[in-house]
Amino acid sequence: MAGQGRVVILGAGESGVGAAKLAQLKGFDVFVSDFGTIAEKYSTELEKMSIPFESGKHTEDLILNATEVIKSPGIPSSAPIIKNLATKGVPVISEIEFAGRYTNARMICITGSNGKSTTSLLTYHILKKAGLNVGLAGNIGHSFAAQVATEHFDYYVLEISSFMLDDMFKFKADIAVLLNITPDHLDRYDYKLENYAASKMRIIQNQTANDVFIYCADDEESIKALQQTVPLAKTYPFSIVKQVEAGAFLDDQTIHINTEPNNSLTMSISELALQGKHNIYNSMASGIVAKVLELRNETIRESMGDFKNIEHRLEHVAKISGIDFINDSKATNVNSTWYALESMTTDVVLIMGGVDKGNDYNMLKDLVQSKVKAIVCLGKNNKRIHDAFEDDVDVIVNTFSAEEATQIAFHLAKRGDTVLLSPACASFDLFKSYEDRGNQFKAAVKEL
Repeated sequence: MAGQGRVVILGAGESGVGAAKLAQLKGFDVFVSDFGTIAEKYSTELEKMSIPFESGKHTEDLILNATEVIKSPGIPSSAPIIKNLATKGVPVISEIEFAGRYTNARMICITGSNGKSTTSLLTYHILKKAGLNVGLAGNIGHSFAAQVATEHFDYYVLEISSFMLDDMFKFKADIAVLLNITPDHLDRYDYKLENYAASKMRIIQNQTANDVFIYCADDEESIKALQQTVPLAKTYPFSIVKQVEAGAFLDDQTIHINTEPNNSLTMSISELALQGKHNIYNSMASGIVAKVLELRNETIRESMGDFKNIEHRLEHVAKISGIDFINDSKATNVNSTWYALESMTTDVVLIMGGVDKGNDYNMLKDLVQSKVKAIVCLGKNNKRIHDAFEDDVDVIVNTFSAEEATQIAFHLAKRGDTVLLSPACASFDLFKSYEDRGNQFKAAVKEL
């Protein structure tokens, strides 16, 4: 089977195991290596396919002889094994780049610092309801490579992170969506926003005049990045502050989406399933994709009205003694927490904290002053949160478990308030993942 060459896959999660499956199907000699421990679900799958793998180490003799390496987005380019591969001149690519070679489906690729999961799910929901044969992959759902190996979709909605884009070279998005660019993951980009922005702009690489690029005309950093990288594709901006000729805009309470002259979709924002300013942007982006694909207005309207958002993203957990509990554990950066606070209409007891990725809390100051009555820190090191907000709120408390944080927040809140878990940080100091953090919070709320 080694006729095709040797593919080594670094990282045995959803994307790695999916890539292994596709590489084996295409006749490569495949080896999987994970520096951490491999979840049982994935090791069982590799055993079933008789694909050799290792965990807890990277054995260089088994890796450096690869024809090509597919790496997990979580492994930084500064990792020793990646540096050694670069020295040897072995190409290192992402799962998306690899799988893209083996499908002719139309690619709808969505990136941005915030809102990409919601927008990807909403876009997928609209396309599926319209009867298109569509798959959902990337940073969300099942592995893209595994779907390419086993399914025959005509369209894919792919949620793409900057880490994935860094390892994508020849892949092309037929429809690319850039929602926004705000400081996130700067530790991977030498703490320079322009490096991160350049990475996001790779979403339009290889596009031609026959492709489509959709972006937010109100996002300062996107506009700046567009001065450095000019799209060849047909562009459709969306805005809530000004009218645009082709694209989407908000006029009072009505969204207008038009990709063709005389064929406009209008919809009142009160009809949208997703509420809050940031979700108007997400809905506009999805709506433009749907109009580009010439779906019926009726279908688009209906889908935008009955969509159910994802778990851990502004998810209403319960109302107890007149206090609303909201799980926004997926808010792993400051901008996500800004969006969450921006959509609150009551006084808030905010639970935040965790692993700080070099956060700048200044952008939250105004919202914290106007809406937050107390902050409950949930993390091992909360000094930067205290320093940032000690002048803005009367109470800042440290806690070290979801249960403790929830109980204290409940005591600090009164009838009519909202307890909001929106951490602005990664979860790895106390939890396995943001999902684990959200689930522990929900369990603690149910115990109140």
